[in-house]
Parts: sequence; structure tokens; C-alpha cells
Amino acid sequence: MGKGRSRAEARRASQAGQVSCTSPNARTARSLSPDASLTPITAPLASLDFLGAKEVISLASAGLHVAGDLLDWLPRRYEDRRRFDAFPAAPGGPAICVRGKVVDTRNRFGPRARFYEAVVEDTRSSGMGTATITCRWFNMPFLKNVIAAGQEVILHGKPKDFQGRIYIDHPDFEVIRDDGGPSIHLERIVPIYRNVSGIAQRRLREIQHQLLERIDPASLGSPYDVDPTYPRAEAFREVHFPEAIEQAEAARRRFALEEFFAVQLNVVWRRARIHDHKGRVQGTKTTLLKRFYESLPFDLTGAQKRSIKEIVADLRSPRPMNRLLQGDVGSGKTFVAMASMLLAIDSGAQAALMAPTQILAEQHYLTFKRWLEPLGVRVLLRTAAKEQSTHLPLDGEAQVLIGTHALLYDKVAFTDLGLVVIDEQHKFGVSQRSRLIDQGTMPDVLVMTATPIPRTLTMTIYGDLDVSILDERPAGRGKMVTALRTAAKQTDITKFVKEQLATGRQAYLVYPLVEESEALKAESATEAFEKWQKRLSGHSVGLVHGKLSPEEKEDVMRRFRDGEIHALVATTVIEVGVDVPNANLMIIHHAERFGLAQLHQLRGRIGRGEHKSYCILLTDGKSADAMEKLAVMEKTSDGFVIAEEDLRLRGPGDVLGTMQSGLGDLRFPDFLADTALLREARALADQVIAEDPSLAALHASLRSLIQENPVASSQRG
Repeated sequence: MGKGRSRAEARRASQAGQVSCTSPNARTARSLSPDASLTPITAPLASLDFLGAKEVISLASAGLHVAGDLLDWLPRRYEDRRRFDAFPAAPGGPAICVRGKVVDTRNRFGPRARFYEAVVEDTRSSGMGTATITCRWFNMPFLKNVIAAGQEVILHGKPKDFQGRIYIDHPDFEVIRDDGGPSIHLERIVPIYRNVSGIAQRRLREIQHQLLERIDPASLGSPYDVDPTYPRAEAFREVHFPEAIEQAEAARRRFALEEFFAVQLNVVWRRARIHDHKGRVQGTKTTLLKRFYESLPFDLTGAQKRSIKEIVADLRSPRPMNRLLQGDVGSGKTFVAMASMLLAIDSGAQAALMAPTQILAEQHYLTFKRWLEPLGVRVLLRTAAKEQSTHLPLDGEAQVLIGTHALLYDKVAFTDLGLVVIDEQHKFGVSQRSRLIDQGTMPDVLVMTATPIPRTLTMTIYGDLDVSILDERPAGRGKMVTALRTAAKQTDITKFVKEQLATGRQAYLVYPLVEESEALKAESATEAFEKWQKRLSGHSVGLVHGKLSPEEKEDVMRRFRDGEIHALVATTVIEVGVDVPNANLMIIHHAERFGLAQLHQLRGRIGRGEHKSYCILLTDGKSADAMEKLAVMEKTSDGFVIAEEDLRLRGPGDVLGTMQSGLGDLRFPDFLADTALLREARALADQVIAEDPSLAALHASLRSLIQENPVASSQRG
């Protein structure tokens, strides 16, 4: 439940009832019986007499049209205005909430922008050395009509240093007004809402308070009451105007459970629909698979063998396979995909693999040709960048087709597509995956990802898939050393690169930007390329980035793979799928500008051969948060550990934003790290579908929560 406190304890800390307009620290009891004078959640905001016409328009512009919409506009954070932070003596640290008096204001003009400035003094101090904070709002001159000298204000923001003074840029602020009595704005835990243009924060709080006074509790039901012991009416009161932070946490958790129940209901529904359909039976013949095993000069890992067994069971089942193969960089997903495709081919069907980039598609093609053509398997490459050689088999004759999204749009004639493999599947949209799957008749589907995903997010994002995990690295890989350096001299870096190149190895030199940027103080790849050519005279230096054409990128990567290029200056375009076993050195410049997951993906480009490998993270060391993040990379090479740390450091919202998961609009992403909550939501969803599989009887009201998944509906009927 709430951290450090149970839901029951949080609720006992506050008796049920409404926050009083005259006493912010007391609750007034109210009967929950129907009352004609109360407002239902379906009431249009225009019908509420405490709202002005302009306010109704402003709320509508934010997507709020009825009372229920407004009630669902939950606080984004809270300020404990029973006590305020002290004015800081030094910059840095977390955001602070202070109360003070405006002693000076002015419009000022900087070299690039104008800003409004207000100097706020700590009213609790007196005499010499009175503490002050300078606040700046850029390009907001109208604030001179809002903030004036002599006013008392509350400020919230992160203090920083500028020329020896402590500043807060664009702080949240509120002007204190003496209303002559108890206030919902002071001496209590105060809700802070997302801004609504045209309505001040103080007024928005008053509107919510008046709405809670009038809302009809009987209208606050939901299609499925996830917690009958904690009424929604009570939860709404405690989430908007809590008397303790624990109350707000418990109420938010209750609403998060509702949201996650809806998510998990869709997951369980899709899973049930997939299992409802009859698929094809494949994998009973294993001749090619056995020959493949015999041709390998090494043994597969235990995790690879386990995953292949799980896939074999899926292929032999009359239900369509819908499986996720999740493996760290370098864990051997490609060989599992090959084994799966051979089983489909032995069953007389075709198999297709779709990759997100041409570089990765061509690399897969070369790998598959190397291992499968000696077995007599016909492999075809299809990308948008170039026509295929005439000696390749015709589309209908190919047994394995590998390509980019060109597989969706070229006139590829699949005669009998029985297995679809989608690599780095999160790089594709739902409709793209669906279009490829639709080219077969109930094909089995295997999706792969090297992006480590925390267990809680896997339950949510891929909850409708069966999951196989590759948690072992193949034998014969060299040792990997990762080092964080904050004040490395360029001469030392150049010397180390030269030493590695002299032994016959190759190096990646990674930069965050393609070209120079005025906004970001970071060296770009194009700038660095010219410098490295001079530093490494006698060695061939290449450059690859996202602004090159597909043909240019592939030409550079081919020459790097073939050893013609010794050091490759690159951006994150090399992050996915580049496999050059001879490359054992990666130096990542401005490492603080990359996310943990991205750093781990980049590091996965080395350590793929038998040689000892080195990943050097270069940073200026100015950010404590960045140093904490980069230290994780030094401590572990386990992608799943890194994913959990990424979740802890950045929060689920930011992690989701980089995964294209379709969950970016969650209202409570912070609770995605709450494993117990997700399991509770899944158990409730499982129970509902078990009781009413088609949601047509006992739980018919929940049918409105189902969002038909385009892939599931198009692929499975």
C-alpha cells in the first residue's frame, strides 16, 4: 500500500468526510444518500454556478467538459505549507518550497532573451545578512502585472548559481492573499495542479474544492470496483485535499490500481483472443534443425536451448505462437531465430525476419547466408535502398526473407508465410507489424528485443505474450572492462586508441551530436572526425551518422566490418545490431548525455569477439546525478540490472517514453515500479476473464474498457 504505512492506517488518520471551507484541518461528515442538490459527474461545467464563462472556455481548452473531467484533473504534486524550507545558502540540491516577501522587481534584457526578475527576501530573518533568492521568468514580461514589490509569495523550484547569486528560473509561484480566515491555500498540505491556461493555480484549487463540496458521491462509481473497502468518493477527497501525504499516496495508489486493472484487462483479453484461434502446426520435423546444430563449431548456451524448446512447443501447438524473445546484447538471439525459422521451413512454410534498419537487415542477411545456405536454405534480402542481385532466388522461391519495412511495401510474393520474426520490435509501429503478419495465413510470431526491460514493465507492455529470456552470454567472449573518466587528457586517450589499433583491433569513437550545435556544449561527430583523422595518421578513420544516405552508411559499415576502416567516429546509429567481433574499444564522449539503456546498447557493440574489450565513458563530472548514472555502467554489464537502475533513476514515465510502448499516456506511471500493485491488477483481470470470458454476461459493463489491438484483431481474426 502506501510506503511505510498501510492503506488502513492512512485512512484511519482521516475520518471520511469533506474538507471544510472554513476549517482546512477538519472534515465535516456528510450522508452519502442521494441528494437532488448535488452535482453528478456528468454535469456540464457550464451548468456549475461557481464557474465563470471564461473559466469554462479555459477548462474546455484543456479537454475538461463535465464535472467528472475536472474531478479527474488530479494534483501533480503537493506542497506541505504547514512548514516551509529555509532559504538556501548554496545552490544545488532538490527543489525547495519557500515563503518570502518580494523586495524588488524589474524587466531585464540579456544577450539572447529578456526576462522578468523578482528578488524575494526571507521574512523570517532580520538584520544583516538577510537571505534572498532571485527569480527569473524568461519572455514573460506580463508578470510585472502579477508580481510586485511588497507582496508575500510562495516559491517552488531548484536553486542554482549564476555569477555568485542564487537563482530559481521559472519557479512555480503563488501570491499570498489575506482573506481574513482559514484558507485552503495555507497551513495545510496543498495540491498543485497541472496548469490550465487562463486560470491561476490558486483559483483552480478553489474550483476543485467547491466541486468536491457539491459532487454527488453516488455518481462516482466505476464499471469495476477494484477496492470496495475504499470508496471512490473518499479517495477523491483524499487525493485532492489530504491531511497527510500518506493519504494522498494511498488515494493515488487506489486510482493507479483502477488504471492498471484496465490495462491488464486488455492484456488478458488479447491473450484469450489469440488462444481462441486455431493456428498451424509446425516444427514436428527437425531434420534441418539437427543439421544446423551439427554444423555449429560451438555449443548453444543453456538459455538458448531452453528458449528453442519453448518455441518448438509453441510451433507444435494448434494455437498461434505469440512469443517475445528477450535477451541482452550479445546473448545470441539471432541463432534462436535461425533455429525457429528452420523448423518452419522443414514444415514447408516460408519465414520472414524484419529489422528496423538497413544496416541491421544486411548484417542479418550475411549471417543467415553464412549458416543456412550450406544447409540448402534459400535466403533473400529485401531493402528499399537497392535492388537485389539477379543471382538471388525469386521472391516466391525464397525460404527465408530478410528485410526492412520494404517487406511491407515491395511486391514480395509470399507463397506460404508460416513464421514472422520481428527484430527490435519496439522500433516498428503496430500497423507495420500487422501488415507483415497479414501477408501470411495465421503465421506464428516471434518478436525479439535487446532492450532490457524491467520485470514490472514487461508484465505491462508484453503481458499478452509468452516470454523467453536469454540470460547467459555465449562462451568464448573476451573480458569487458568499463571505466568512467572525468578529466582524461586527449593525449592519453589518443595514445590508448593507437595502442589498441597497433595490435590489430578496431575502435568506435562515439559522440552525441551529428553536427555542431549552439544550444548544446558538446563536440559533434563531424567536428571530431577531422580531428581524429589527424590524431590517427597512418590509420583509416571513418564517419557514420544518421544524416548519411542508407547506401553511404552501409558502405562505411561494410568497410569497417572488412577491416578497411580502423577507427569509426559515430553517433548512436551504431546502437542496434552492428556486429564487428574485431572491434574491442569504444570511447563514448559526453557520456552524461546518453541514457543508461542507450549506453548499454552502445557498449554491446564491443565484447563480441575473443579479445579483451574496453568501454571508456568520458564526462565532465559536473552533475552528481550523471555521475550516479554512469557509475552503474562501471559496476555491472547485466542489462536487466541496468534496466532496474534506469527505472529507479529516471522513473517509469521517462523510461516508457523511450520504448514506444503505447503506455505513454498513463496517468500514474510512477506506480509502474510497484510490482505488488501490478500483480494485484493482473489477478483481478484474470479473475474477470475467468468468470466471463467474452465480457457479455456478469462483467458486460467492462466491455467498454477493451481497446481492440490492431495486431491481435487483424492477425487472429
